Amino acid sequence: MLALEFPPISHLVEWPDILFKGNSLFAINKVVLGFFFATIASAAIMLLGGRKQALVPSGVQNIAESSVDFIRTQVVMQTMGPEGLAWVPFLLTLFFFILFNNILEVIPGWQMPGNARMAMPLFMALLVWLVFNVVGFIKQGPVGYLKSVLFPPGVPLALYILVTPIEFVSTFLVRPFSLAVRLFANMLAGHILLVTFAVLSAAMWSIGPSLVILPLPVLVLILLTAFEVMVAFLQAYIFTILTAVYIGGAMHPEH
Repeated sequence: MLALEFPPISHLVEWPDILFKGNSLFAINKVVLGFFFATIASAAIMLLGGRKQALVPSGVQNIAESSVDFIRTQVVMQTMGPEGLAWVPFLLTLFFFILFNNILEVIPGWQMPGNARMAMPLFMALLVWLVFNVVGFIKQGPVGYLKSVLFPPGVPLALYILVTPIEFVSTFLVRPFSLAVRLFANMLAGHILLVTFAVLSAAMWSIGPSLVILPLPVLVLILLTAFEVMVAFLQAYIFTILTAVYIGGAMHPEH
């Protein structure tokens, strides 16, 4: 009989402290180390990529230049226009930090995406919320920004009673919440799926090594791992391009 023991959800997202144990403020666990890794890896790609500046890029320089060009052409120019080129460094940093955090999900021995915990997606979403609102106040002025957000042009005067509260909730409350939840929920769901099929494969292996090769669990686990690599990139891209859309909207009032 096949006995499956799935770990409780707390064991999938909560990790014991590794450094500074017992200190709730400075304790470091696997998730925090993942944030450190994502920060260092993001900085390393840009620093190493810009060190040689060869005419024909290769290696890390090729990755760095391709990434900059991707963010410039596929994100900034598509959503913000030439005026948004100054935001390329910010958006590129955001993209790489999220991507490296996500990709830890499929690294053997680590297998824990930092964004499967709500804290970091929420922090980044609030940062984006602060940035685009500050940009809106600076570019349009407080009155002009609030007017463009709460009283969109082309709406019949009587409908503002309904439209204005909806726009307020959508812009100032729903945007950061949806940014955080979208990233968190997708990474947590993928993490749980991978754990599920890993446990199933391990249970079948314990019965007989040949069982783990023939049935579907291992094949599904391999396919899910490849799928999660794509999801890691896609979620980083979605978060980044929505950030660009929000900043671009704050820079350019609707007409």
